[in-house]
Amino acid sequence: MLERINTLIWGNLLLCLLLGTGLYYTVRLRGFQLWGMGKVLGRTFSGCRRNTAGSGRISQLQAISAALAATMGTGNIVGVATALTVGGAGAVFWMWISALLGMLLVYAENLLGALFRYRCPDGSWCGGALAYLERGMNSRPLALAFAACCVLASLGMGNMAQVNSIACAAREGFGLSPAVCGLVTAALGGGIVLGGVRRIGKAAQSLILPLSALYLLCGTVFLILRREMLADAFCSIFRGAFGLTAVGGGISGAAVRRCMNIGLRRGVFSNEAGLGSASLLHAAAEAEDPKLQGMCGIFEVFADTMLCCTMTALVILCSGVTDPGLDGAVLVMAAFSVRFGSFGRIFITLSVMLFAFATLIGWSVCGESAARYLSPRWGSSVYRLCFLAACMIGAVQDLTLIWQLSDLFNGLMAFPNLIGLIGLRRHVRPPA
Repeated sequence: MLERINTLIWGNLLLCLLLGTGLYYTVRLRGFQLWGMGKVLGRTFSGCRRNTAGSGRISQLQAISAALAATMGTGNIVGVATALTVGGAGAVFWMWISALLGMLLVYAENLLGALFRYRCPDGSWCGGALAYLERGMNSRPLALAFAACCVLASLGMGNMAQVNSIACAAREGFGLSPAVCGLVTAALGGGIVLGGVRRIGKAAQSLILPLSALYLLCGTVFLILRREMLADAFCSIFRGAFGLTAVGGGISGAAVRRCMNIGLRRGVFSNEAGLGSASLLHAAAEAEDPKLQGMCGIFEVFADTMLCCTMTALVILCSGVTDPGLDGAVLVMAAFSVRFGSFGRIFITLSVMLFAFATLIGWSVCGESAARYLSPRWGSSVYRLCFLAACMIGAVQDLTLIWQLSDLFNGLMAFPNLIGLIGLRRHVRPPA
């Protein structure tokens, strides 16, 4: 039943809404994500230099780290491997397309979220999609619907799916029991989450930046060692994206549709563009300029999909590993092991665990913000208890069920958010 519902939700309607809205903003902002990347990088890094935060806020660097932590999870490793297995090499091209269009979706989300944010009676910030749906669209029902879906998505994709990946990686790599892994993750994650957004921001900054840099460094070294395979890898990506067969140059329409659907869905799952989650994380950032928050979102999608996901895909394609029985993290382990031996397996095991843990704490900010919006008095306390319980359940639950629920709640989050992005389009302008 869940599979049929997900097929309906993630069918042509939602993908067309996501990509169509991204294309509209690309035209409206004159392709800023293409010609303005230098300005994006400059403003993003200059905004990070001031690493302090005022009352109730987190520094700009911590906000970016938390947003990267929420997106750079298992999708960068497991999701990419699955996309290649199911959709072929051409799926990578459509992940790039989803990222290019998604950059301006996140730009619009972050800009609107900062533009309409406000202080709650308890002194905390309410921003992101919750603020622009309520105060920009003047629709509290839309904001409540988004908040409910966000809570469920944070406990599903943002929690149980990540803990399950941690438990599977720990079992395969180190022989640890999933139940024990769930308890340890709940203890570590709970200790960070209970400290509030400031502690989460500091933890994300300490974890995701060095981890991402190390992953990209190891991937770059691998590609240098296998540089003779790079040309063939890029050829297979472009050939597969348009259904060109290796023999005869024929075109397969079924192959194009399959790799397009898989690539676009995995791309959205990886960078979360159009879901509204990034705007919740940037709502507590110190910077007052909404356009700066928007440009940080462009950088985050670029770093997530164009750098990390592409690195994973190229390593797999250049490794020469073709065993059809391998999928997910196991496939990436086998690919890295081609040049790095046992170190490659250990490295990917630890990377999956740490990336998943970073996503866990990053998404907790989104979930708690939404829960607090639903119930200002009890929302945070109830959510934190559910967060700890989900950690332990996710470690031992069936993976297929968790991913189906995650896809469902992610898709439901996107609908009210896209309504807001379309309805408030007049407020979204390119940086000066």
